[in-house]
Amino acid sequence: MVRFVLTRIALLVVGLAVASILIFLTLRVLPGDVAQVIGGTQASPAQVAALRSELGLDRPIWVQYGEWIGGVARLDLGRSLVTQTPVAGQLGQKLEVTLPLAGLSLLLGLVIGVPLGVVSALRHRTVGGFILSAAAQTVAAVPVVFAGVLLIVLLALTLKLLPTQGFPLDGWHEPGRSLQALVLPALTIALVEGAVILRFTRSAALEALGQDYVRTAAAKGMTTTRALITHGLPNVLLSVVSVIGIQIAGLIVGAVIVEQLFQLPGVGRMLVSDVGNRDLTKVQSELLALTALILVVGTAVDIVHRLVDPRERERA
Repeated sequence: MVRFVLTRIALLVVGLAVASILIFLTLRVLPGDVAQVIGGTQASPAQVAALRSELGLDRPIWVQYGEWIGGVARLDLGRSLVTQTPVAGQLGQKLEVTLPLAGLSLLLGLVIGVPLGVVSALRHRTVGGFILSAAAQTVAAVPVVFAGVLLIVLLALTLKLLPTQGFPLDGWHEPGRSLQALVLPALTIALVEGAVILRFTRSAALEALGQDYVRTAAAKGMTTTRALITHGLPNVLLSVVSVIGIQIAGLIVGAVIVEQLFQLPGVGRMLVSDVGNRDLTKVQSELLALTALILVVGTAVDIVHRLVDPRERERA
């Protein structure tokens, strides 16, 4: 087990290193010049060149990368080229919105997907089961933005149940208002992610229904539902853990998109704004932080899956 954990950690480090190189190089080939953005349209070529020298943008690309990644290794994400403020502080403030949004979305997705997936498997030979499965496939293919617009029209504009946009200016000092502002965005992501979880849960439950231990329990007098929940549900939940690892990237990307739609002051809105301003230091640090979050959660899910699944330990 120790060897497995060390291997996963080593792969995590290698993945982050490769991601940092790709992010850095990709941003350098994009059109636009942050010095021109800061100088404005009236800046002369000499003034733009002076700004580039002042910001260090005229140095060799490997020198710029080395300075940036060396700072990241020391947990220093650098300073914004536009505002000269520390990136780490701003990123921390924005994650106070993005991380709760992603966590609440995952929780709601599990609440939606797991029970309905089990029901769909138990009723897979009925019309209701077929309709539920077809609905899950349809919803899983719906763009997050489209789902968000539908929920805004239904729950916010028509039923007046939830606010449509915004987040309290004082952040989480009023947890009730802050949580209420995240419910509709989180539900938007959860509908799509929950449909995916439903499909995986249904497949795992159908496989469990065909196992000898479930059929034996049913033959001894248990109902099929009770036999599945009592004996097959642990294996179903193991599959759900694997799905979380697969879907975490989509969850983070969904949170970034939804922040734009619902005007939430999270990492997604900041990232879009910084890309427009060509603030390379902030953008590359934000992208690396999101990549690190995805890779860390994926690694943690792999380790947890190995710990709780005896079949994996036996195979190892």
